Amino acid sequence: MKPTLLVLAAGMGSRYGGVKQIDSVGKNGECLLDFANFDAKKSGFGNVVFIIRKDIEKDFRAKLFDRIAANFDADYVFQSRESLLTQDEISKTSERKKPWGTIHAVLCAEEKIRAPFAVINSDDYYGREAFETLGKYLSGISNDSTEHAMVGYVLGKTMSKSGSVSRGVCTVKDGYLDSIVENTKISYEGAGIVSELDGKKINMTGNEWVSMNLFGFSPKAFEGFHEYWDNFKKTGLFTEKQEALLPVAASDIVKNGEGKIKFFTSSESWFGMTYPEDRELVKQEIADKIKSSYYPEKLWEN
Repeated sequence: MKPTLLVLAAGMGSRYGGVKQIDSVGKNGECLLDFANFDAKKSGFGNVVFIIRKDIEKDFRAKLFDRIAANFDADYVFQSRESLLTQDEISKTSERKKPWGTIHAVLCAEEKIRAPFAVINSDDYYGREAFETLGKYLSGISNDSTEHAMVGYVLGKTMSKSGSVSRGVCTVKDGYLDSIVENTKISYEGAGIVSELDGKKINMTGNEWVSMNLFGFSPKAFEGFHEYWDNFKKTGLFTEKQEALLPVAASDIVKNGEGKIKFFTSSESWFGMTYPEDRELVKQEIADKIKSSYYPEKLWEN
């Protein structure tokens, strides 16, 4: 069975100031996700499932989904603040505005996942090499495998000059992930890179391996995800901003001895749309790739 691509596209875009998931960056109105889906299909993925918010459904279909669905087996599910909560939990957290995080999003799509799957962000460009690597790996594992995977990037190549970024800093041992520490505020400071973690400033070399939420899992991973989500709800549910994060849950699978995560790397450059200023840079990067014939002028046949 071919693997599934699972796209996290329900984000609020608070730093970007809009619905960046469906902003045009290509010559013919393509979104960044058009290129990710094109690469995934070319790399052996059999279908895609998007996780979106109900309030963007109309624009999402008009600006992206209907085009993807005409060329690739595609589906979508909704993530809302009420998803996966009991009525009592919903009423007790009614003041909460922020979504519950990437693990909550992944769990919202569980019923649509019937094969090993890769998870990606909607505002990141990963490069075809990463999809080829995960497509090949996931095609070779079973649904109950405890051998998962991820593709890591070098921190210095994932920074934004427009502001701080959030990155999961990885420790790797013998080709496998050992741990991930979520650093939610990494930025340039002078000529260097600094992470603000637990109220302290930590100097980074820029050579650290980081997670960009590009993971590959068998459906077996949902057992660990449910365990993490249930533990999160005990404390995080009643906070204003705390989120249940995919890299932390992935790290817990390793820490708890529930599985391994093979650590792959990519030589391609990452780019993304964290801030509005990033959009023009992304448009230029895509234009350069079309000019070099990495992508065709007309991406999709239909």
